[in-house]
Amino acid sequence: MRNKTGIFESFPFWLRSDSFLIVLTSIWIVSTSNLTFFSLFERAYPWQDGYAFSWFVVVVLYVAVSSLLLGLLAWGRLTKPVLVFFLVLSAVSAAFMDSYGVVLNTEMMRNVVHTNVAEAFDLLNWRFAIYFVVLAVLPATVVWRWKTVQLGWRKVLLHRVVLMASLLALIVALGAVSSGFLISFARNDKKIRKYMNPMYPIYSTIKFSRQMRGAGAEAGSLRLIGEDAQIAPEDKTRDLLVLVVGETARADHFGINGYERDTTPELRKANAISLTDFEACGTSTAYSVPCMFSSAGAARYTPESATREENLLDVLLHAGVHVVWLDNNSSSLGVAERAEFIDFRTSANNHLCDEECRDEGMVLALQRIINRYREGDIVIVLHQMGNHGPAYYKRYPPAFENFSPACHNKDLGQCSREEIVNAYDNAIAYTDHFLGKVIEVLRDNDDEFETALFYFSDHGESLGEGGIYLHGMPKSIAPKAQTHVPGILWFGSAAKRIDTEALRRDSHKARSHDNIFHTVLGFLEIESEVYKPELNILRDATHPRSALLEPSSSSNNGADKARR
Repeated sequence: MRNKTGIFESFPFWLRSDSFLIVLTSIWIVSTSNLTFFSLFERAYPWQDGYAFSWFVVVVLYVAVSSLLLGLLAWGRLTKPVLVFFLVLSAVSAAFMDSYGVVLNTEMMRNVVHTNVAEAFDLLNWRFAIYFVVLAVLPATVVWRWKTVQLGWRKVLLHRVVLMASLLALIVALGAVSSGFLISFARNDKKIRKYMNPMYPIYSTIKFSRQMRGAGAEAGSLRLIGEDAQIAPEDKTRDLLVLVVGETARADHFGINGYERDTTPELRKANAISLTDFEACGTSTAYSVPCMFSSAGAARYTPESATREENLLDVLLHAGVHVVWLDNNSSSLGVAERAEFIDFRTSANNHLCDEECRDEGMVLALQRIINRYREGDIVIVLHQMGNHGPAYYKRYPPAFENFSPACHNKDLGQCSREEIVNAYDNAIAYTDHFLGKVIEVLRDNDDEFETALFYFSDHGESLGEGGIYLHGMPKSIAPKAQTHVPGILWFGSAAKRIDTEALRRDSHKARSHDNIFHTVLGFLEIESEVYKPELNILRDATHPRSALLEPSSSSNNGADKARR
């Protein structure tokens, strides 16, 4: 009986070594999972413009460094599992980078941790499935079935040492002959380098893990701030502030900011004030939301420090303010850890749920929450689902499809840019409707409170400009679409002590998330050592209480109602 020889057993000895399989896997990953990297590199260094040798150097170095990394990690029985892991990691990373142009930095890793199941499924589509099958499943099957020659540990070690030494020699040689170009590339093209797959995702994951470990080590010690907070003695009125945390809204798509479409008719009708030059702290929800409520400011803020220090809501609680957080997004990201939190992503609390639970459902609960408190100031935070992508069409009820045709596919690559923008603008229009409903509730309470609405989005969104979609780019290289966000102020009965016209005249001034902490404290007239009046947007437009006590204005809209 003839012995059957498998296809792999017929290969020469060197083709059946672990070293060859490692190099082959590296070549596959570099050549198939780095389309975004090479497309950006080609724009910066067109090979036909004299950069052919630079292309050769970069490609060979990329393969050599990848092989070196795999050679350090893939040993013995772990060789195939390690290679399969890297194939899967590279394929998943490539699917997101090639589809949305995103960078998988530490903030993206933070988003992954905080993303719920529904949001994760919105990111999965047929393109992702094709990427996963072609770039991960098929090559992983080949790797797993590859019949490598079995050698003793001494020979395995010798072969690996030869491989590593050869790779290092190649890296050094190429670095020496092309040092000028490589140094220039390393210094001037950080944006391109952030798309190196799987190098940068691995770097980001390690960096994020270290940050999380550092935060966990100090999680037991919470730094208290604003314990001295108290409402100014001369303030005898009750304040009702609704603070809306928007989601993924970019300022240049708000009609109130001059956008060609009237996406904000309710805000315009309410005569709201738009802060037209407002900058986000970061480009992702997980980063920006805690930053919005932090006293640190963008320059000193880190997500890890936010978990170790009290925030704006804690200072309000120290001052005796009633604070409630209503959430129709993933969570408060730790901001409402010590305040009352109500989840509106469930039909048990939200009575407006169809394809998903609607932001407007939070409005229906407002009056009930306000009625609970017969004394004291009230601050209610509404955390929207807003314009969370890529499934913008899910963010608004069908009745709000004013701009069509709208993209009804979570794979944005299947839609034209016009369809994507239409769906996004429909979601903005629904947010405007939502804010209009909040304003109606506040107006109903004007006689008992000094009322106001503050709306700030956590970050913006790219809609395909330059091939970039969604958000989460490193802020240093992020397009303005991801950092320029709407900041909206509306005053009901509180307008008697706020010079709204002065605010409107100054609405073009540069503001940022740094101002939120101190503007809220200033509006509520809370005194504390953590309050910085120079960061209070309302400071120069607020009338002194002494002026309001004059006979001509002493009986304005319930101003004499006792706070306690």
